[in-house]
Amino acid sequence: MPRPTPPDDRVIARRRQVGERIRRVREHHNLSQQDVCGRSGIDVASYSRIEQGHASPLLDTLIRIADAIGVDLAELVR
Repeated sequence: MPRPTPPDDRVIARRRQVGERIRRVREHHNLSQQDVCGRSGIDVASYSRIEQGHASPLLDTLIRIADAIGVDLAELVR
């Protein structure tokens, strides 16, 4: 099976922007990472990697995060 191509700089930068956006929205709603994780079922280490831009979450994971924070999905990725 061929290995996936590593993401280019543009993709990495976008991933970091999304992670930063998630963090800002979470903090705006006065929630801790543990609050979001408890509501979404995502473990804290994985969630932290998403906010730092070190992980690419699946769409299902982004939906769970948005629901846990109480915002539309579009607010996290705009």
